[in-house]
Amino acid sequence: MIDHPPEAVVIGASAGAIEALSRILPLLPSDFKIPILVVVHVPPDKRSALTDLFEAKCRITVLEVEDKEPLRPGTVYFAPPDYHLLVEDNDRLALSSEEPVLFSRPSIDVLFDSAADVWGERLIGIILTGANQDGSHGLRAVGAAGGTTIVQDPNEASAPAMPEAAIAATPTATVMSLNEIAAYLLRI
Repeated sequence: MIDHPPEAVVIGASAGAIEALSRILPLLPSDFKIPILVVVHVPPDKRSALTDLFEAKCRITVLEVEDKEPLRPGTVYFAPPDYHLLVEDNDRLALSSEEPVLFSRPSIDVLFDSAADVWGERLIGIILTGANQDGSHGLRAVGAAGGTTIVQDPNEASAPAMPEAAIAATPTATVMSLNEIAAYLLRI
């Protein structure tokens, strides 16, 4: 599935995200080298508890992104509430308060599009459970740039709409269970 060593993994999730991510991220070993950038749809008016929750569960570093933060290997980066997360050409992460995309800020599409521009075929894009279509355009951009595209099996997703939309937009994406996604990441 991968011809080139990956530079990064991008993951998008919405409804059911905590449960799905809890079956993947805590399994990664402390010496996992690839940065993982995650957008979860969270309410804009509250502090996100995702970083604290996953920091307690994971063996790798977990951070909420700050603007212009340098990208480090073996770190999970969560987009903060009410900001789009983007990858800059110089391997820095940027935040934007531009308009919501599909009613979402942070938007999965915005992250995936910018990451595909920077890493192309060295990117892995993963769409998990969710109740809208955010991420379908971005996953298609990852595939068009030569990256690896993976979608959670809609039959096991808490909310199948997002995986179904991603599969419709990127029919060549590999459909996997959460256990298969975790095993795949452990192999790379």
